[in-house]
Amino acid sequence: MLHKTEGIVLSTLRYSDRYAITHVYTADFGATSYLLPMISSKKARIKNSLFFPFSLLRMEVEHIPRRDIQKLKEVERLLPLYEICTDISKLSLAFFLSEFLYRVLRESDNNEVTFQYIKNSVETLEAANSSIANFHIAFMIGLTRFLGIYPNWESNYRDKYFDMLNGEFKQNIPPHAHYLKQDESRYLKYLNRINYSNMHKFKLSRDNRNLIINYILDYYRLHLYDFPKLKSLEVLREMN
Repeated sequence: MLHKTEGIVLSTLRYSDRYAITHVYTADFGATSYLLPMISSKKARIKNSLFFPFSLLRMEVEHIPRRDIQKLKEVERLLPLYEICTDISKLSLAFFLSEFLYRVLRESDNNEVTFQYIKNSVETLEAANSSIANFHIAFMIGLTRFLGIYPNWESNYRDKYFDMLNGEFKQNIPPHAHYLKQDESRYLKYLNRINYSNMHKFKLSRDNRNLIINYILDYYRLHLYDFPKLKSLEVLREMN
């Protein structure tokens, strides 16, 4: 049965001489794999160049429940991403976050709301004129709301340690190894109000920013199954 939906490209991997497998997060079906014909001809019905990380697409697809790889029928660009494709900082963020999303959205519920958050984030990155150095931090913290793992930021002055396992601040050291020390916890508490509108106001050094990214990724690993190291992270560290 054919369906019309919108999608965000997360990754595309060569499968054979004739086909690739593209992983797309769709508004209607969540994370889905599609068979992509590798045809470079100008007459190709589906252009391979559309399947760039973070590309926003309007799609007509054949979707059969429980089938591992679905089929593409018609695809067109939903929004041109000139800035993301040409600005090296935005490009590195797109590669990192698309790999990140490919790992965390495999079994995500609440597809439409999550899709809109990611779509709005891509549009925000494309249009951003001020500093985007903290964009990925705001994005990953914001995404926890849609995955059901948003931390409990409520605390009083006695709460000094962030319990990574339970997602909350505590007065005493938790009885396990998954917590942040006092100075590390202060960093996280400092970021609880970050969003796309104010992210440029958070003045962080490259070292501090990289440290915070480590905390956030560790938090995701504790709460999501089989979340590996990200290959694009080292490139991003050098860029930001």
